[in-house]
Amino acid sequence: MSALRIGLQTGYWSRTPPHGIEAALVAAEERGLDSVWTAEAYGSDAFTPLAWWGSRTRRLRLGTGIAQMAARTPTATAMQALTLDHLSGGRFVLGLGASGPQVVEGWYGQPYRRPLARTREYVDVVRQVIARERPVTADGDFFRLPLPADAPGATGLGKALKPTVHPFRPEIPIVLAAQGPKNVALAAEIADGWMAGFYAPRTDAEHRERLDTGFAARAPERSAADRFEVLATVPVVVRDDVESAADLMRPHVALYVGGMGSKEANFHKASLDRLGYGSALDEVQDLYLAGRKEDAARAVPTELIEEVALVGPADKVRRDVARWEPTAVTTLLLQGDPASVAAVLS
Repeated sequence: MSALRIGLQTGYWSRTPPHGIEAALVAAEERGLDSVWTAEAYGSDAFTPLAWWGSRTRRLRLGTGIAQMAARTPTATAMQALTLDHLSGGRFVLGLGASGPQVVEGWYGQPYRRPLARTREYVDVVRQVIARERPVTADGDFFRLPLPADAPGATGLGKALKPTVHPFRPEIPIVLAAQGPKNVALAAEIADGWMAGFYAPRTDAEHRERLDTGFAARAPERSAADRFEVLATVPVVVRDDVESAADLMRPHVALYVGGMGSKEANFHKASLDRLGYGSALDEVQDLYLAGRKEDAARAVPTELIEEVALVGPADKVRRDVARWEPTAVTTLLLQGDPASVAAVLS
């Protein structure tokens, strides 16, 4: 087994809830795994499955990986965090992400502007609620609490409030999902952890540099940088050979390169472009956007998949885990079918 902490990333649902997940979580806890994480896009939400499945466990940390900030006001998110932290006995971790303009404007009907500034304000409000030291107030560009009397549609009757529930812990860890350099630095500055997507070990030095930029701006009252958590979601597909395993991963990569954004703004593609696969991924994106999804998947290079995922025979996959050990990553979140995940852990 790796010295890394190992968790499970269940992601968001596709057409239906995943089968066998509760038994997998019980088995994961028995194996000593660290945590389980849920996600959301524009289907299943991140909090409900975490509460339902997490009730079957006693030790696993329970994290949203990630909850979309546009889906809820910061006070509503903080209410869910307070509630889950109590119900789990202090095992909850709040993972947050800005998502992208396609989802924020298309699904939530909100403008996607200045996501870093919005994130900073959002996290500040969440922390105020959880600390419960005083009534929550905010006077930002995105969040104003109480709503000013002269705001459009306001009654002028709003008042600053504290949560009625006393927190189980004075702080709940907040993890920010980020891919761009400035977003990663922001996570290091204001959060307790960074959740990385498509983390390639060979670019570790660049990631560390961005984290150090954020640590240098960190407020003195925040927890020490040496307790900062770096989580990397790593897909796992165990098959008899690399190509057959990679074939199962190609549609996943093609979806993120072509379908999770647009030509003008796709943070997932930009992250993979920085690995040096820009021209190949331009073709993947063009094919996907033209409706040729199968061709787009076939165009995803095997070399790229091997950099950001664990694919191939079980013994190779177990050896490849070691590539993340010397990196900044502290927690490896395995994402895959139960048999593939179990092969990594055996």
